[in-house]
Amino acid sequence: MAETIPRDLIARLPKTDLHLHLDGSIRLPSLIELARQANVVLPSYTEEGLREKVFRDQYASLEEYLQGFGYTCAVMQTRENLERVARELAEDNQAEGVRYIEVRFAPQLHAHGDLTSVEVLRAVDAGLRHAKQAFNARPEIVSGAEPPFEYGIIACAMRFFNEHFSTFHKNFVEAHRYSDKDRVYGLASMEMVQAAIQARDQHGVPVVGFDLAGPEDGYPPGDHHEAYGLAHRNFLKKTVHAGEAYGPESVFQAITECYADRIGHGTLLLNPKAIRDPAIVDRGRYVRNLAQFIADRRITIEVCLTSNQQTNPAYRKLEDHPFRGMMEHRLSVTLCTDNRTVSHTTVTDEVHKAVTTFGLGMKDLKNVIVYGFKRSFYPGNYTIKREYVRRCMEYFERVVDGTQPPRPGA
Repeated sequence: MAETIPRDLIARLPKTDLHLHLDGSIRLPSLIELARQANVVLPSYTEEGLREKVFRDQYASLEEYLQGFGYTCAVMQTRENLERVARELAEDNQAEGVRYIEVRFAPQLHAHGDLTSVEVLRAVDAGLRHAKQAFNARPEIVSGAEPPFEYGIIACAMRFFNEHFSTFHKNFVEAHRYSDKDRVYGLASMEMVQAAIQARDQHGVPVVGFDLAGPEDGYPPGDHHEAYGLAHRNFLKKTVHAGEAYGPESVFQAITECYADRIGHGTLLLNPKAIRDPAIVDRGRYVRNLAQFIADRRITIEVCLTSNQQTNPAYRKLEDHPFRGMMEHRLSVTLCTDNRTVSHTTVTDEVHKAVTTFGLGMKDLKNVIVYGFKRSFYPGNYTIKREYVRRCMEYFERVVDGTQPPRPGA
């Protein structure tokens, strides 16, 4: 009989979320409150209404899924609001046992006037740091009985944008009105890398990685090779949204041309039918070689089950999700939320879905969780990170064997 892992046990286990969009994870009461303050018009001013009209359990298309970001970004245009949303996001993760998060977002979407991309990064850091300090001051953390809460920030560039995205993008498009659009996208990515480096090196913001998000089809990661090269030379870790809306060759390009340490989603990387490059004749062999290439290098896949279900009809039945194949190929995978609010999920929900749908036993679950800690872009040096991972996994074992008492209030 398959091993069963109760949801309440999963909630107590130390966990990570390495693919977590800030603007997709705002508390609905905060969205409503901040919208009223900023005169942002919402389709409803109740949580129930927003769930019905915007943040649904299921979406008809990716476009519908992305609709909510217009509202969340609109209320995150001040330092104070950015700091608040970040602090609350950290607190929500802490409440369900998540001990390490990497919050990603595109600072360009919030930059205007004297609120530069660097200042946006600093504001988000302030909120996360406030939540971290409060949590880590608890007696059980100070005593060493439990591992502390930690975080990193991932700066996102955009594969595509136009003048309507934000004030920053309007000014950028205007300044490069005569340039080739693909080149403009790449230049904006360079600008984002430089802002991330400055925030890290001059202001102490734990910007640990660089990401590329946005429409994949028609906007290959190779267009951002120069920006990723700059990130690479400055020791920023790299992740890329790839293999979600384009085939396995997109994943390969992200790894070889953008130096990706991790891949966001990667749902098509094992699907030979998704290959579009006519030069690839033996598609089955290509996919097998790609899976081996990724497995050998322990390039981790950031799996977001609920989000994939909502945006791709092929995964409406979760058992059809390629997560099972990833496990069978012994790939390094970690379970993530993508967008807690837009996808109406938590890390505990994602892990519980994987356990119940794919029959994960405790050994499988431990491997998935330890990959999250080990393959994180942890902001400390290797020795500190290794000690932190050890503490988290020792805590994992104590929770599983029952020697770790439940945290007060948990």
